[in-house]
Amino acid sequence: MRIFFLYVATAIAEIVGCYLPYLWLRQGRSVALLIPAALSLAAFAWLLTLHPNAAGRVYAAYGGVYICVALIWLWLVEGISPTRWDLAGVTCSLLGMAIIAFQPR
Repeated sequence: MRIFFLYVATAIAEIVGCYLPYLWLRQGRSVALLIPAALSLAAFAWLLTLHPNAAGRVYAAYGGVYICVALIWLWLVEGISPTRWDLAGVTCSLLGMAIIAFQPR
């Protein structure tokens, strides 16, 4: 479970780091949002180094968790409910993530 929560923290850092510039560029918010965005992306890169597996495997497994966290973000932050197709897709991606991340060593 520790690894899964590390993946979640990594995904949140990446999403925040990308969402804040989106707010500046697309919604006319303050350019000052680029400062916490840069810090969040730096945290994202640092969090990736804490994963115990080889980098390529971490990136592959991370993709599944990122999809899940992005859909939760869509729902909680942007106020858009995921569709059943979203839920089916995230289920497939998390299954793939689990196969990659938790394979026998």
